Amino acid sequence: MTDLKKTLPGLLIPRLWPASRPDLRRRVVIALLFLVLAKLVNVAVPYFFKRAVDLLDTGVSAGQIAVGAVLAMVLAYGVARMASQGFGELRDAVFAKVAQAAIRDLALQTFNHLHALSLRFHLERQTGGLSRVIERGTKGIQFVLQFMTFNILPTIVEIGLVGGILWWLYGWSFALITVGTIAGYIFYTLSITEWRTKYRRQMNDEDQRANTRAIDSLLNYETVKYFTNEAHEARRFDEALSRYERAAVKSQTSLALLNLGQGAIIAVGLIGVMSLAVLGVRDGSMTLGDIVMVNAYLIQLYLPLNFLGFAYREIKQGLIDMEAMFKLLDVPQEVQDRPGAPALDVSRGEVEFDAVRFAYDPRREILAGVSFRIPSGAKVAVVGASGAGKSTLSRLLYRFYDVSDGCIRIDGQDIREVSQTSLRRAIGIVPQDTVLFNDTILYNIRYGRVEASDAEVEEAARMAQLDGLIARLPDGIQTMVGERGLKLSGGEKQRVAIARALLKQPKIMVFDEATSALDTHTEREIQAALARAAEGCTTLVIAHRLSTVVDADEIIVLDQGRIAERGRHHALLQAGGLYAALWHKQQEARAAGEAIVSDRPNATPLPAAGD
Repeated sequence: MTDLKKTLPGLLIPRLWPASRPDLRRRVVIALLFLVLAKLVNVAVPYFFKRAVDLLDTGVSAGQIAVGAVLAMVLAYGVARMASQGFGELRDAVFAKVAQAAIRDLALQTFNHLHALSLRFHLERQTGGLSRVIERGTKGIQFVLQFMTFNILPTIVEIGLVGGILWWLYGWSFALITVGTIAGYIFYTLSITEWRTKYRRQMNDEDQRANTRAIDSLLNYETVKYFTNEAHEARRFDEALSRYERAAVKSQTSLALLNLGQGAIIAVGLIGVMSLAVLGVRDGSMTLGDIVMVNAYLIQLYLPLNFLGFAYREIKQGLIDMEAMFKLLDVPQEVQDRPGAPALDVSRGEVEFDAVRFAYDPRREILAGVSFRIPSGAKVAVVGASGAGKSTLSRLLYRFYDVSDGCIRIDGQDIREVSQTSLRRAIGIVPQDTVLFNDTILYNIRYGRVEASDAEVEEAARMAQLDGLIARLPDGIQTMVGERGLKLSGGEKQRVAIARALLKQPKIMVFDEATSALDTHTEREIQAALARAAEGCTTLVIAHRLSTVVDADEIIVLDQGRIAERGRHHALLQAGGLYAALWHKQQEARAAGEAIVSDRPNATPLPAAGD
């Protein structure tokens, strides 16, 4: 927790006293003023009660009660209690905007930081656990702000005021017992709460693990059904819930121990002070009103003191909940812009990979000195077996990672020297696995350029050959696509991805195995849309199916991170090397598939492979 304690003031104080928000600063000052007024009035409440009792006691002894004076004290008592509560409510109302603005700002900072982290982090993260970390962390911030600002500090102030009044009016013994009781209460509370912390942290870990397993299982709903593993998934989820249950039981039973101890300490202190007060009344040094005032002060003090224990527990739990969220903010950005990095100036759109080396893990190099150039408006394809490093090229071009050695240039500019935003705006991509937002087709296409008009979106959809599908749907372009686009077929999702890339109007286009998961008929249809999307663009095609790249200006064959061959389709076939072997192997597999289909009754033959 050491790092967290160092981080907490730096994260929260600037948000409680924001330099750029004088309106929020004014609210903080006004809220503190209401806080002081509430505590001053609250300390005066028992005095009015004492005066009323003394007037009654004196009146009974004298045989005549001054009803008007008693009623005045009762009225003052009631008004003071109401004013104390009113000032407290005004304090909370004024400070609410400050607290919520701080929570919003910190949550937004975390959200932006997550988007700024590298692809490596997001490939390793667990979505369910991460969402729960942010949710609990945000609630933790609210607890800490609320309890620390308006419960812990005010209660300490009130303890000091009441202790001083008791000492001044009734002597050091009253103050000593009161302060000693409070000290014992605080020591006991802190000690037991520190001991209980491990159970709360264990609860959080198990809760996060259970949530991760549940979300992971639901996201893979179809896979679970394919292999009839519902019982297996239920067992895994129940194992996590069982561990959470054990931690929660330990946390609850230890809480009972804490509450019992706190109650015992308060009872001992109350007995001690009230015994002194009774002796004072017997000796005549104290009036009946004094004993009532002492009792009122103790109750008035012990109630918030009891809440102080609850507040401390909530703050401790809030800090634990915030710990994981703050750790996210400590994760360094693997890929960062250079200070003052200029925007990429794209005129021709020429792309060059110059002796590029890269490894996800230093023990295994993925690219070993890859060099090639894509002239402006040209189409270059990269092919090779799985694991050869093809898709890594697109990730490096987008600067999801930085090269280990060598350089990538666009129009002669090293992409590490320009801003990432301007770099990515210049590149459009149609990925192999198109994941869509759980929104409409219109929203998912417009995501390519969020300021585009409806007419521009519809034109992009038409160019991607989506207009036929949209016309058949009852809700048209407003049709919801479902989570990750699961309501659409693979070909339909690819068309949405193409439309999105077209709407972006990039200078450079990347097709990262955009048709590898499609059937041959759908692939032919998508190829026409891809060709239209590539018009006028510098195009990098990363492909597994060689039939999709026969028209490329140059084909580069990667083998174990190195360029094994390069040239045009016919030249590579004539060379009889690795490309030719891959080509013939794919053609044989395709012919075998067509033979199987032709043997079936009423089978529709697949389209012939183009050369």
